[in-house]
Amino acid sequence: MDITSILIIGFGVSMDAFAVALIKGLCLKDHQTRSALIIGLTFGFFQGFMTWSGYHLGKQFMDLIANVDHWIAFFLLLGIGSKMMLDALKNEAIVCEVDPHLTLRSLLSSGIATSIDALAIGISLSVIAGNILFTSSVIAVITFSLSTLGVLIGKKSALWLDHKAELIGGILLILMGFRILFSHLY
Repeated sequence: MDITSILIIGFGVSMDAFAVALIKGLCLKDHQTRSALIIGLTFGFFQGFMTWSGYHLGKQFMDLIANVDHWIAFFLLLGIGSKMMLDALKNEAIVCEVDPHLTLRSLLSSGIATSIDALAIGISLSVIAGNILFTSSVIAVITFSLSTLGVLIGKKSALWLDHKAELIGGILLILMGFRILFSHLY
């Protein structure tokens, strides 16, 4: 897979983490720079790890799905992208937690919740030959960077940017799904 595809997938899959980071930035009351780095590292780690895990899970079933692998990748990316777009269009109000301080529990639950789609992305990537360590590392770095930035700019931008980030991410993933499908069919 080329670097452009990896970057598109990385940006697309990290948009939900970015949206959550924006909200955390809006809601956090203190230690914003420190919190931004902690949240960025957590989200980046989980996005990279789940992508890597999904890839290896998908490889276990490669012999069974080799003839339809491009369709599986397409439908997974289409499904994840569509869900992100639908969530963005719901336009639900942003609600801050009662205690906005960072706890291990809130970090882990947010990190896992924002990276479930990365597991499916990893499964999709298993049908494409490539270096998963490099790919998952790029996804982790993009997610770390965007999540850290999201926390830092959250106070000023979360109210108008939150849902647009998920919408953009969904569109990117759907476009990537079509690209994979068409490259295998034509």
